[in-house]
Amino acid sequence: MPDPKPITVGIDVSKATLDVAIGVKAKPLSVSNTTDGFDTLLEELARHQVALIVLEATGGLEMAVACVLQATGYAVAVINPRQARDFARAMGKLAKTDRIDARILAQLGEVIERHPEREKFVKTLPTVEQQALAALVARRRQLITMLVSERNRLALAHAQTRKSIETIIQTLKDEIARIDRDMGGHIHSHFADLSALLRTVKGVGDATISVVIAEVPELGKLTRREISSLIGVAPINRDSGTMRGKRTIFGGRGSVRRVLYMAALVAARHNPAIMLFYRRLVEAGKPKKVALVACMRKLLTILNAMVKAGRPWDASFHETDLRNA
Repeated sequence: MPDPKPITVGIDVSKATLDVAIGVKAKPLSVSNTTDGFDTLLEELARHQVALIVLEATGGLEMAVACVLQATGYAVAVINPRQARDFARAMGKLAKTDRIDARILAQLGEVIERHPEREKFVKTLPTVEQQALAALVARRRQLITMLVSERNRLALAHAQTRKSIETIIQTLKDEIARIDRDMGGHIHSHFADLSALLRTVKGVGDATISVVIAEVPELGKLTRREISSLIGVAPINRDSGTMRGKRTIFGGRGSVRRVLYMAALVAARHNPAIMLFYRRLVEAGKPKKVALVACMRKLLTILNAMVKAGRPWDASFHETDLRNA
């Protein structure tokens, strides 16, 4: 029979196992990080009234179990490991084991559950199709990194090694082209409408569309301030007493910021609304880099508004963003 009082659950994820603390006082149990282990976990959770499940982000090892739990109907929060460790230190927990970590996550879950902005932590997880696209996007990013490295080596290579490096460069180019075709086919099969919608914004191309669809499942579900903070393009105050520090952007999703930066560069030259916005900021004395970051934020909030409304680009999105600024 389920417990009458809702509890929070912490799960410490590793490649092979899941250490699970069902409540802060229960002895953590361990199950395998496989579909069989997920079934065992769901059976155990069914005996309790679960308010929230907290996991650390562990480079993707947590995604399978997190998606299974969310699909079953549980509220799931995937948090930054640094936040969990800072919380543990604040609670006086200096030792670190998988079971201790699971219990700490359950305790952190109690804090999040009572937090007035709880929904900021319980975010939408990517669908199976988005996870597949994210894998292709990540692989393309790895191949690009390898290609840049090989090109740098070629510039200083001895004549005896140039042929080898050139062969690898061509292989990498061919593989990037194949990944691009796979990404295009996947988007056409599963995200054709969303892709067509995003493509109506001048400056937003294939790379931006792929990354945004794959890595921002929250697009269209958050407010403009929430989406800016999530991606890390919202300036953060650094004030204390009479000191007024320089505002900077920090945290968020670096891979999304990188494609937004390139999109903003193009939009500042070819999208009339973004071009006007950029020029106005520069003429007001803003450094060009600050103005470009503002364009990144504007592009993101416009894309968010378009997906939320289900409408292609028109000037009203830019004007609404200005009124709400």
